[in-house]
Amino acid sequence: MTSPWTYHGGRLDTARLHYGSDLDWIDLSTGINPTPWPVERAGPIDWASLPDEAARTDLEARASRYFGVEAAHVCALPGTEIGLRMLADMLPGAARYATPCYRTHGDIYPAGRPVSLGEGAAEKGEILLLANPNNPDGRLLTPAQLDAILAQAEAADGWLVIDEAFADVHPGFSLTDRIGEGRRLLIFRSFGKFFGLAGVRLGFLLGPSEIVTRFRTRLGNWPVSAAALAIGRAAYADAAWIDAARTTIYAQAATLDAVLRRHGLEPIGACPLFRLVACADVAALFDRLARAAILTRPFADQPHWLRFGLPKDAAALDRLDRALADG
Repeated sequence: MTSPWTYHGGRLDTARLHYGSDLDWIDLSTGINPTPWPVERAGPIDWASLPDEAARTDLEARASRYFGVEAAHVCALPGTEIGLRMLADMLPGAARYATPCYRTHGDIYPAGRPVSLGEGAAEKGEILLLANPNNPDGRLLTPAQLDAILAQAEAADGWLVIDEAFADVHPGFSLTDRIGEGRRLLIFRSFGKFFGLAGVRLGFLLGPSEIVTRFRTRLGNWPVSAAALAIGRAAYADAAWIDAARTTIYAQAATLDAVLRRHGLEPIGACPLFRLVACADVAALFDRLARAAILTRPFADQPHWLRFGLPKDAAALDRLDRALADG
């Protein structure tokens, strides 16, 4: 299935134009927490002044405590997407990227090789890019598995780059505590997915200080907006909300799983922020849901897959249940 919605999630404007702009749409096309962190807790934001350097330093310090690394190994980004697209310039060389994967991963190194994990030994100086948890199939590698991959990369003087955009819901599976000088490991972390604030455009690079410095130099002055600085600083310090959000997300995923299974759709993967299913006629299912003003995520290279984000509330879940039954 090839359509405007197979490139990435979140194209609700295109869906409105195609299926109807007056409908009350439910966007399940992304893996973003449908219950965002309450931005009013960030307090007033100074929109008239340039972003404060001390606030950026404080944000990176708070984020570093949350990630479990030293602040010298953390660089704030105006969204992980931009950081990933800078990667080939910051870390040039031969590359592989684990598939299936984000569309962006295949774009970063145009001459890179798509590979299945475990497919062959790392070549000299090669960069391996993977996501954990993975998108779109929700594959989750254990720290022991990742340590083995990292050891292989370091033995070949290569690099392991992990996109941990969804790792907030699996903190025990993150490799952030392996970051340090002399390690050939880079990690990207997203803010918007777990905290439900994708529009803030905030992310982080974690790595050896030399690479962090390269990114900071390339990004220049004021790379992160005043709003992102204020919201990020407050959100990463909100431990009670973080703990409650993890519990809620897992409960929402379990409820969604029950609805999908009731309609013969078996969830695939371990990431609770989205659920992937396989079915024979994805195009028809996608179209049927879209005509009910529910946007999901199909994939051009995997025409039998359809991904569902978490419905925001019981009303949204009930609408999905009824639309799935109306076949």
